[in-house]
Amino acid sequence: MLIAWGGGLPEFFVFYLISGNISMKTAIVCDWLVAVGGAEKFLGHLLQCYPQADVFAVIDFIDPDKRDFLQNKMVATTFIQKLPFAKTRYRGYLPLMPLAIEQLDLSAYDLIISSSHAVAKGVLTGPDQTHISYVHSPMRYAWDLQHQYLRETGLDKRFTGWFARYFLHKLRLWDLRSANGVDHFAANSKFIARRITKTYRRHAEVIYPPVEFTRFSPIEKKENFYLAASRLVPYKRIDLIVDSFRAMPDKKLIVIGDGPDLEKIRSKAGANVEVQGYQSDETLISHMQHAKALIFAAEEDFGLIPLEAQACGTPVIAYGKGGTLETVRGLTDAAPTGVFFPEQTTAAIQRAVQAFESNPELFTVDNCVHNAARFTPEIFRASFMRFVDEKMHKP
Repeated sequence: MLIAWGGGLPEFFVFYLISGNISMKTAIVCDWLVAVGGAEKFLGHLLQCYPQADVFAVIDFIDPDKRDFLQNKMVATTFIQKLPFAKTRYRGYLPLMPLAIEQLDLSAYDLIISSSHAVAKGVLTGPDQTHISYVHSPMRYAWDLQHQYLRETGLDKRFTGWFARYFLHKLRLWDLRSANGVDHFAANSKFIARRITKTYRRHAEVIYPPVEFTRFSPIEKKENFYLAASRLVPYKRIDLIVDSFRAMPDKKLIVIGDGPDLEKIRSKAGANVEVQGYQSDETLISHMQHAKALIFAAEEDFGLIPLEAQACGTPVIAYGKGGTLETVRGLTDAAPTGVFFPEQTTAAIQRAVQAFESNPELFTVDNCVHNAARFTPEIFRASFMRFVDEKMHKP
């Protein structure tokens, strides 16, 4: 097993040393491939670890001109791929996904790696195969966040509500059963490792996902605005951030993102809140570089946006729960990169903004960049491949 290596080794040789067996057949399974987001970029990093692997997914509708992360591989999919409206309404087929993922034939592979936030970990494997599942989160909507999910989607009333609850009950039973087919779990944060222990009663190794560090460059000179950026869905709590800044008319907030809550957010915005909707990656990065701070109010599994902001040299004002506690360094740290607020209320956010503005000298660009540098792709790939190698060669 390789523990460390010096510079100058060819990539192929490093891969051979870590993998141990270059002829080992590897499959990588993910939930669905629809748009290029965080899960898809993570799959790209797995393929950099195991470029010889074959890829499987419930569905694959990635545009032909956006498939670079897949290394132009063909993706084997399930029967849901051919069902009506699967491209745009695939979530409606969630009741069929456990059945679908079990139909993927992986019997020819020695190593199966699943990247799972829904059903990917449920693939069927045999006693002579090793299944390692990197879990971004157990299905939140089926487990501890079921009641919140039903309220936010309007599925908590009348007959529809009872049907949804029954389906989620059955989904939990399947999810728990399918955890038995995983040999080793990895989690994207200590927060998710605790959720895995609570849900499946299994240990998970924490291997932080990577930030594409080279995409971001820090800027020292900040402008006089705060930034909120995410998909505009209820649990991200962008509405709460907007309400907080509407009550602070002397402070400017820019909101970037699209989603079902876009019009709701726009209707809440005051004169000091600019809701820009969807913007290109280049525009988003520019705003992250120039903002005084990123405001982040979600209870997130890991939280990639706060790390990307820090890679731009921008501090973060974040809800002090979930994965952000592991990616942002608060005021009690010797080299703080942000401020935490203890509850999801407008008053708590306002107090956090005041605390941030009262201590501007504490939040340096260097602190932010050095913190984000703990999560580079190189560190992730070395850690993950070492973990797999240990499990494959464990007696």
